[in-house]
Amino acid sequence: MNVVTASPLLNTNKRLVSLDFVRGLTMVLLTLESTELYAHLHHALEGTAGEHVMNQFFHHPWHGLHLWDLVQPVFMFVAGTAMAFSIKKQREHATWGHTFTKVLKRSGWLFFWGVLDYAVRKNGLSFELWDVLTQLAFTTLVTFLIIDFPVSIQLGVSILCLLLPEFLYRYTHIPNFDQPFTDQHNFGNYMDLVLMNKINKDGWVAINCISTSAHTIWGMMAGQLLLSNKTYSEKMKYLLITGITLLILGFGLDGSGITPIIKRIATSSFVLASGGWCILFLAVSYWWIDIRQHQKNLFLFMIFGMNSIFIYLFFEIVGARWFTGYVFDITNGLFAIIHFPKIAAEILGSLVVFALEAGMLYFLYRKKIFFKL
Repeated sequence: MNVVTASPLLNTNKRLVSLDFVRGLTMVLLTLESTELYAHLHHALEGTAGEHVMNQFFHHPWHGLHLWDLVQPVFMFVAGTAMAFSIKKQREHATWGHTFTKVLKRSGWLFFWGVLDYAVRKNGLSFELWDVLTQLAFTTLVTFLIIDFPVSIQLGVSILCLLLPEFLYRYTHIPNFDQPFTDQHNFGNYMDLVLMNKINKDGWVAINCISTSAHTIWGMMAGQLLLSNKTYSEKMKYLLITGITLLILGFGLDGSGITPIIKRIATSSFVLASGGWCILFLAVSYWWIDIRQHQKNLFLFMIFGMNSIFIYLFFEIVGARWFTGYVFDITNGLFAIIHFPKIAAEILGSLVVFALEAGMLYFLYRKKIFFKL
C-alpha cells in the first residue's frame, strides 16, 4: 500500500469530478452501513411505510433487486473507469511492462486485504474469498489485459464473462449442485467447497468475480469514452443508450423466466441490469457535475472518494472488531444517564461513529495523505 502526499486537484481540467463524486458517494453509503445506521433505522420504522424504504438498504434475500444490491457493482464499475484514466496517464511515461507490473502488484494487494478482512475470527483463522476486494483483484487484472484492445474485443470479453458462468451453472450437473439458481445447491456453492472447503450460509459465491468482471470492463470502456474527443452530447448519447439497453436485457431475461436476477450468485441478468444502472448513474453525475458544472457541496464525498481504500479497510477491520463497538459503549452509556430513548440513542450513536470516521478522512485530507494500492 502506498501513501501519496500530493493533493488531488478538484477541477475538471485535472480530474473527472463526477467520478470522484460517484466513488465518494459509494463509500459514504458503505460507511453508514458499517455504523449499523440502516439496521437501527429499520428497527425504528418497523411496522410503518418507512420500513419498506429501509428494506432497500439491505441485500435482497435471493431473487430480486434492491438498491443496496447496486453498491458493489458501482464500486467495481468505478474502479474500471478510474483505471482508464490512470493507465492513460501512466502510458505517457511508462512502458506496458512497467504498467502491468503495477497493476499486478495492485491486484495482489487487493487480494491480500480482501482475504485478511475475513481471515481473523473469534474461533481462529479462516480463508475466505467472498470480500469485494478479492473480487476486484480478479476483475482489475482481467480489465487491464484487454484495455488496449478495440472496443469490439472488450465488449466480446465482457459478454464471455457473462456466458461462461451461465454455462457452468446450467450444464455441469454435479450431484447435489445441479440446481442453477437454487441457494446452497448451485455450481458456485460447489466451487466454494473446492476452493475453501465451505459454503457461505447467505449464498455468496467466490466465482462471482467472473461475471462481475463485466462491471469493471464496462467501467473502463465508459472511462475511455469520457477520455475521447467526442462531444459532450455524443458521450451522453452513448452512455444513455448503453445503460438503457443493459437494463432492458437484464430485466428482460428475468421477466421472461430465462435467467433470474440474483445478486448473491451474480447471474448474467443481474450483471446486465446492475451494469445498466451503473452507467446511467455515471451519465447523470457526469452531466450534472462536469457538463453543467454543479460542483458545490461535494466536499464530503470527495474526501471519502480520495481515501476509499483506507476507509473501507478501516470500517471492515478496525471498525467491525473494535472502534464501532467502543464508540457505542460510550454513547449508549452517556444517553442512558439522561434516560434517552434506546432506538434514538442507537441512531445517534451510528451518526457519531460516522462523524468520527469522516473526521479522520478530513485529517488525512488536510495532511495531504492519500492511501493507494
